[in-house]
Amino acid sequence: MGLSLITVGNLLASVELLNVSYDPTRELYAGINDAFAKDWKAKTGEDIHVSTSHAGSGKQSRAIIDGADADVATLAMASDIDALHDKVPEKPLIPQDWQSRLPHNSSPYTSTIVLLVRKGNPKNIKDWDDLIRDDISVITPNPKTGGGARWNFLAAWSYAKKKFGGDEAKIRDFISKIYVNALKTGLPAGAREGTIAFTERKLGDVSINWENEALLVKNKNPNDYEIVTPSLSILAEPPVTVIDANVDRHNSRKQATAYLEYLYTPEGQEIIAQNFYRPWDAAAKTKHAGQFKDLELTSISDFGGWKDAQKTYFADGGVFDQIIKGIRK
Repeated sequence: MGLSLITVGNLLASVELLNVSYDPTRELYAGINDAFAKDWKAKTGEDIHVSTSHAGSGKQSRAIIDGADADVATLAMASDIDALHDKVPEKPLIPQDWQSRLPHNSSPYTSTIVLLVRKGNPKNIKDWDDLIRDDISVITPNPKTGGGARWNFLAAWSYAKKKFGGDEAKIRDFISKIYVNALKTGLPAGAREGTIAFTERKLGDVSINWENEALLVKNKNPNDYEIVTPSLSILAEPPVTVIDANVDRHNSRKQATAYLEYLYTPEGQEIIAQNFYRPWDAAAKTKHAGQFKDLELTSISDFGGWKDAQKTYFADGGVFDQIIKGIRK
């Protein structure tokens, strides 16, 4: 889609941008897109419309590489945006230093990973240990296609690493048992698909999910679900970028840059918090502090950063593939 210009005589009537995003951000960007359009119109007199595409983060990254005409990418993890440079080195879509262009490593908010259970917590799930029980069925997406799924995997790995003191054989065995329970229902392609499996198809006893997605579900269905905050999780930092090759071709860099910068404004941060993502802005953080639980968090830096984590755990033949292969023997 990208930028399109509709002109009447010599007057610019409207501008269109395409934001290619990850699975659970539908509600967030519905609010951001409308607010940004009003703000841009008030400041410039120019009408603008932002369309947003949603799917698993890994799938969206590949779609952009394969030609999806995105002006901006707002994905679940840095490795999916790094791929827009690394997978096409002869003609990269973005510069290698893309993450330095906006505050907080180009992540306008953070989140974490929690456990969503049905009302009354009938299986008495309290922490990651309960996810390996024989009587438990787990919903978690496929890390090969979903970004949240990779955060889920690394959050569980972090817990097991702390529990077993870095004994990799025991850690792998622990993670393997979680995926044995996940394969009872199959691995959804992305986080929202996992939410639908748990809430609409009524599959599984527990959904490993984004905190924002779990809070959204609970907010919409307060009498049906509960959130179990694990003793240890991971700091998730979903990043954003302009797609340089596309905005230069569309002549949309100014609008696309302003759109991403809007995410960091007090107005944008308030919309982010209203949609259950953890904002950076102090006022929004204070106003919405009650909805976010304090918990111990590891970070991607504990795995050497996303380049190392992607290669070690999620690349073809990596740790995740080895675990699944071992289960299916």
